[in-house]
Amino acid sequence: MSQKEKEQIIRTEYSDVMKKSYIDYAMSVIISRALPDVRDGLKPVQRRTLYDMYELGIQYDKPFRKCARIVGDTMGKYHPHGDSSIYDALVVMAQDFKKGQPLVDGHGNFGSIEGDGAAAMRYTEARLQKITQEVYLKDLDKDVVDFVPNFDETEKEPSVLPVRVPNLLLNGADGIAVGMATSIPPHNLCEIVDAVKAYMKNNDITVKGLMKYIKGPDFPTGGIVVNQDDLLSIYEKGVGKIKIRGKVEVEKGRNGKQYLVITEIPYPMIGANIGKFLNDVAGLVESKKAPEIVDISNQSSKEGTRIVLELKKGADVENLKNMLYKKTRLEDTFGVNMLAVAEGRPETLGLRQIIEHHVDFQFELTTRKYKNASRKRTG
Repeated sequence: MSQKEKEQIIRTEYSDVMKKSYIDYAMSVIISRALPDVRDGLKPVQRRTLYDMYELGIQYDKPFRKCARIVGDTMGKYHPHGDSSIYDALVVMAQDFKKGQPLVDGHGNFGSIEGDGAAAMRYTEARLQKITQEVYLKDLDKDVVDFVPNFDETEKEPSVLPVRVPNLLLNGADGIAVGMATSIPPHNLCEIVDAVKAYMKNNDITVKGLMKYIKGPDFPTGGIVVNQDDLLSIYEKGVGKIKIRGKVEVEKGRNGKQYLVITEIPYPMIGANIGKFLNDVAGLVESKKAPEIVDISNQSSKEGTRIVLELKKGADVENLKNMLYKKTRLEDTFGVNMLAVAEGRPETLGLRQIIEHHVDFQFELTTRKYKNASRKRTG
């Protein structure tokens, strides 16, 4: 090695290099991959996919386009992290059983509530939902948000979308970063809007005051929140556990037969856990712990969930309900950790803080919009 080459070597502690590299990696995953932004409630992959669909002109009143085209365009221009992560995000944004408000209108097999996967992207098609176009992407052409260079500085992409509703509350979020994770339940749109209006009228409103409008989470699968008394603490701190029970109705058939019909299920039960629930019920019957159950059938369809348990005559319905809640996943827990990126750093937020960030963001968007409009008129 020459003297000149020796002079170019920078000597440093191995531990320092590893520490810096790990922190850089962790922050990249936290900020650029796994956590949503509090302003638009979207992760980067979701934001980039929606923006790419907007750029391609795949509007709600235009024909569907192949998902493979959307995924390829998004990956080439904005999100160079593999096609599977983009397509997975696109599929979830189209599934009405996972999102309170689907943002993508899917055409084809986009999976099922029972855990069936979506068809390959070459077979499925998609376009924007009307609400996405008019509430999430409108005014992008009016310079209301900052545009930043993409990964190779050949394109520009919005740093945030000008979303007009608190999407973080509307659709919730889930994601695993490095050393932290987020899990935010979805909520009812009308309740959220009422809460935002109440905050705008009174900035000093408490979480308890906001809960007069937002009663609790609104899961797309339904269900009943058992520990409602804990919701105030959860919404104040941004962390906690929500216990959810499925909704069970009693139907009477011919010859005095009774049926337990499950029409709503706990949100964590979606996917393979529905099949596990049916197996658990069958196990209770086989072990003679639930001899009152004669037959089990899953009659669910696109219209909704319908799991039917046929009972013997004279069965103790209430006792059987309690057993199902105790021994199966008909009662489950949703862990809440309302973590999002706020002002460039991850932060655990309470209900009031999320609404406060939303209102501040709306003020910023509106101010920029009308300043730009007046500048054009005077110019």
